[in-house]
Amino acid sequence: MSNRNIKQSLRIIAVVTLMGAAGLSAFLALPLSVSGDRPPGSPVIHAAAMHVLNTTIGGAQVLPTTRTVPHWFGSTLDPNNGVTYGYNMVGADPNNCSGADCDVTVTVDIIPLNVVVEGESFNGSDVVDATLASPVFALNDYGSTPFATAPGNFPDFPALIRGTGGVLSQNDAGNQLQLEDATMRAQFNKTGSNSYHLRLNPVVHDAITIVVPSGLGTVLQSPHGVHIGDVNIAWWPARIQNLNASLAYIDPTHLPLYLTKDVWLYCLPSPFNICSVGFHGANAVQSAGARQHNGNGNQPVQTFIWASYFSPGAPADPDGGNIWADQDIHGVSHEIAEWAHNLSSLIQLNLGYTFCSRRPAV
Repeated sequence: MSNRNIKQSLRIIAVVTLMGAAGLSAFLALPLSVSGDRPPGSPVIHAAAMHVLNTTIGGAQVLPTTRTVPHWFGSTLDPNNGVTYGYNMVGADPNNCSGADCDVTVTVDIIPLNVVVEGESFNGSDVVDATLASPVFALNDYGSTPFATAPGNFPDFPALIRGTGGVLSQNDAGNQLQLEDATMRAQFNKTGSNSYHLRLNPVVHDAITIVVPSGLGTVLQSPHGVHIGDVNIAWWPARIQNLNASLAYIDPTHLPLYLTKDVWLYCLPSPFNICSVGFHGANAVQSAGARQHNGNGNQPVQTFIWASYFSPGAPADPDGGNIWADQDIHGVSHEIAEWAHNLSSLIQLNLGYTFCSRRPAV
């Protein structure tokens, strides 16, 4: 095996508690009503059995390329340890761009996945409209927020509850922005009338049905009665990889977003060992059945995201209770934030994935 295949970065975080929130997604929870009767009899995964695990494996050199989403490289000295850290982030370089060159738009190909587990359908197509209407793509004023995550009885239940809000990006008050755009502008102090933007342009494609084979998935029930499509993590990523390679509209300068509803992944040995509710990653683009590993450092690299939209009660407690923000767009907004801020770990991968993390926020 060549070094380019050995040098892969894989960060797998078990997210059974789903306790944290990325960026402003902790402040936003847009409810989606649950319709229809849920069939009884599915095993219940109890909140007390949920834990967070974090593992990092491997590493790699960054692959420079312009044949992917727009991105830039920067570095920061950590005064605590004297180490300079490099990073690649999506968008224009806020330190060196000017005027219209600071305004970057990335096309997001939204691909709903309707996943059938044990005969029950978990349809990403059911939540496309809610996702489009969410702060991920719709415009909002981020000068303040009505709610925020509060510690509750952390680390004991209720750990993370809904608390009072307050000011956010005050200099952008009155500006209508998408969530990730507001986050990037605030962190680089490019607010107010500044021309700096990272915009997401959604394009919705036809839904694709995936039937999970017997023995590779099961249906669980949350303590609040919401059914969850629980799929084997060893099987699921290859489905996303196959779609990246086979869909004619996939473009390395776009971001494919594979959208599911209430689908989680489990790691062996037990279906109760939930590993992920979303991941972002990258791979070299296939051409004529082979990945383009050689391109004089400028081969096409496809970044992508899979994330689930959560129904209320899967797993968040109702009425602003425990882990209140872990519903609707939590997984989607989290993965987009990591994709935008973590491109250095993406474009260095040839055949790897970077799995989502959820850390407690207090």
